[in-house]
Amino acid sequence: MTSTVELPLWLFVLILLFAVVTAASHLLFPSVRWFFRRRMERVVSRLNERLDRPIEPFKLAQRHDMIQQLIYQPDVTKAVSEHAAEEGIPEAVAFETAKRYAGEIVPSFSATMYFGVAIKIARFLSRAFYRVRLTHVDEAALDAIPQESTIVYVINHKSNMDYVLVTYLAARRGALSYAVGEWARVWPLSRLIRAMGAYFIRRKSRNDLYRRVLAAYVRLATEAGVAQAMFPEGRLSLTGAPQDPKLGLIKYITDAYQPDGRDVVFVPVAINYDRVLEDRILLESAARGGKGFRARISVIVGFFFKQLLFRLRGKVHRFGNATVRFGEPVSLTAFSEGITGDVAKPLGVELMRRINGVVPILPVPLMAYAFEQAEGPLSRKDVQDAFAARLGALPQNRARFMRETPEEAIDSALKTLVGRRVLLEKDGTFSVNKSQVEILRFYANSIRHLLE
Repeated sequence: MTSTVELPLWLFVLILLFAVVTAASHLLFPSVRWFFRRRMERVVSRLNERLDRPIEPFKLAQRHDMIQQLIYQPDVTKAVSEHAAEEGIPEAVAFETAKRYAGEIVPSFSATMYFGVAIKIARFLSRAFYRVRLTHVDEAALDAIPQESTIVYVINHKSNMDYVLVTYLAARRGALSYAVGEWARVWPLSRLIRAMGAYFIRRKSRNDLYRRVLAAYVRLATEAGVAQAMFPEGRLSLTGAPQDPKLGLIKYITDAYQPDGRDVVFVPVAINYDRVLEDRILLESAARGGKGFRARISVIVGFFFKQLLFRLRGKVHRFGNATVRFGEPVSLTAFSEGITGDVAKPLGVELMRRINGVVPILPVPLMAYAFEQAEGPLSRKDVQDAFAARLGALPQNRARFMRETPEEAIDSALKTLVGRRVLLEKDGTFSVNKSQVEILRFYANSIRHLLE
């Protein structure tokens, strides 16, 4: 027992490393995890005191535990068995596939990342690019939503800035969990988005096992009261006009709904812009039949560096107004009463009707519509008369979205459209640039349904 044992130096170092790692994993790491866990709980507790709706425990669960809970749901295990039988593969292989799908979907929410980083970035970007405004149809109706209800914000999809704007403007109400498409599944963007509580979805997946796993996650999140945000149109509007709803996520929620369970309240959210950052990219995609976007990363990076340079020089270069308007909420409990059969389709139609009914009317879209209807070039006086006529035809509660006077709104819209060569100015008259007619129509389309 006391005899000397000789070991090679490399073997001694290896044994020592194993001993250190073992000691750390049993003694040090649990203490470190406990320390950070306690710190996070204190941060969440302070946040919950100032939020309208506290952060749900479901969002704070460990990601590994959430994945395990998801893949052992009865409907998921049944789907695994069916998938194995259909594909002629062992159930263990099908189970690993389901586990991989769950790993893709489940977020890893961080309250510090969301409220300490994401909200600040969203506020900076929103204010850097736009004059941001938030309005309500009935704020009292939003405040009256019971705390025990699950809120789902349903939003029209105009731009990738939609995520940024809604995150910033809804920060007081709570932490939102977005359904995010494949575009964001690139490192390191995926890590940031997952830490913000977003969950990834394959929008075009026809795989039944994948859809069952996704449906189970949406059901668990909804039953746990997680505030969610989704875009029922499914993709960006390529023409600027409203689109028909895609019922996937809505159907997952309605299929899992129990009348005696937690109510789900859908809040319509309408967004509109004086300038959509990717408008030309969207129109190019529309011309190709909607087959993908051709946006070079060099162009995108160059655009952001150009805007940063403007700010460093003290030249704030904004793109006009960006307005978010909350519509009248829809309770799933109240809506489903008296409806037999599938609730998802009539609900989707009603939600899009409410969203489209409260789309903000902004100077550039209104100016674009006026020039689209004009039969020829317009003088400054003609522009003022045409703009005032459209403005005067609106219901009284719609015109208040523009804080500027009509003259200031006209100046702002003309400056934007002339600066982008959509309108041409010559000898005091304005005319439509024939090569830019599609851009003009793109912005007029966003409010056409309200004016016609």
